[in-house]
Amino acid sequence: MTIKKAVVLVSGGLDSATALAIAREHGFELHAISFDYGQRHRHELNAAEAICRANGVVSRVVFPVATEIFRGSALTNDIPVPHNRDESQLSSGIPVTYVPARNTVFLAVALGLAESIGAHDLFVGVNAVDYSGYPDCRPEYVAAFEEMANLATKAGVEGQRIRIHAPLITMTKAEIIRTGLRLGVNYGLTHSCYDPRDNGASCGECDSCQLRLRGFAEAGAVDPIPYAA
Repeated sequence: MTIKKAVVLVSGGLDSATALAIAREHGFELHAISFDYGQRHRHELNAAEAICRANGVVSRVVFPVATEIFRGSALTNDIPVPHNRDESQLSSGIPVTYVPARNTVFLAVALGLAESIGAHDLFVGVNAVDYSGYPDCRPEYVAAFEEMANLATKAGVEGQRIRIHAPLITMTKAEIIRTGLRLGVNYGLTHSCYDPRDNGASCGECDSCQLRLRGFAEAGAVDPIPYAA
């Protein structure tokens, strides 16, 4: 029997943990990739490692990216992370936490890994509902990258179509959480905060924390991670 392999981008956050569980449910042999790009929220890398262990991931690559590539973002530079933004602020414009071309860089590296191990499926936990301000989280972006992947690779040219799966892209945060809970995701292992305390506790006030907390509340579930506020 041919083993179906998938490369899953695992950041350590709630969304990527759920995407990994969905890939596992679909019967894929799991190969994970995480990225160390000097991010302020480096606790997510430890979370990613724990998530991969819990899900029986066959292999995991931690790919280093020079911080200098991703300038001008609150996640990589000495720029304040916004706290306690209201609903209108959360839903308008591209936030300062946007990292320039991050998903394009990450997917390109993941694509190289996938082709090298004979995987034709990539899973990414991007979401266009709660993160609509990020241009590289939109359905049209994912579709365009998939088309490029099939033009740019030996596998794609020879008819072994590469698919970019974004199973969470139209879900609300509550729907993502309900899906993950159904699949047995341990959200206590995940890390979502953009501005964590030195001990790893989530701030409870950045955009990511607010969206996460609201998602758990709407899902009728309790968020198991510690918060400073």
